[in-house]
Amino acid sequence: MTDHSSAQPSSRNLIIAIDGPAGAGKSTIASRLARKLGYVNLESGAMYRALALKAIERDISLDDEAALVKLAEGSRIKLEPTIGGNRTLLDKQDVSSRIRERDVTEAASRVSVHPKVREWMVEHQRAMGAGGGVVMEGRDIGTKVFPDADLKIFLDADPVVREQRRMQQQRIRGEVAADVAAELRARDHRDRTRAISPLVPAADAVVIDSTSMTEDEVLQKIEELLQRKLV
Repeated sequence: MTDHSSAQPSSRNLIIAIDGPAGAGKSTIASRLARKLGYVNLESGAMYRALALKAIERDISLDDEAALVKLAEGSRIKLEPTIGGNRTLLDKQDVSSRIRERDVTEAASRVSVHPKVREWMVEHQRAMGAGGGVVMEGRDIGTKVFPDADLKIFLDADPVVREQRRMQQQRIRGEVAADVAAELRARDHRDRTRAISPLVPAADAVVIDSTSMTEDEVLQKIEELLQRKLV
């Protein structure tokens, strides 16, 4: 079921790209925006997490690019929209909860640095969003996956605020608090310094600093940008 609380702003199905670092609020904002527009929320991170989970289960080295690509080629990763957010299906199995656990989160960050893995993912992400009517979030959506997206947002926030948000997420999920600050610093470093598709705002992206903004305020800002695009 889809939330149709707001009509689509245009008869044309748009592609909306939302990039940014971990803890900036991308997933929540993308999910809410997609529901409001009646669009599909394509969560690129969930796809990397699903592959990382399979690598863990098959005891495949996270540093073995060739083995990871082969694993990806033999995998079926599907995002299934629901009123409560996406279900992530890996080879027809619902892994939505498992891929949010700490070991998979860390593994996904390592899997995503491999250029050939990213090439495989980009190809499939483009196919999933080719028809438009999608809100896609990740780290290279506006720069690599959909460089011609109708609207590109780079959502950022102060590192301390991002750490606090991540700790809050852990508490809500009942997880033992980890060294969130160290994990986020390490993840930021990997994302921003990887050779292929590093985390940077697209040249034509609108940068939104959500440090002192509520989710509602961020959502309102993006809706205003959409309206301007359609005038």
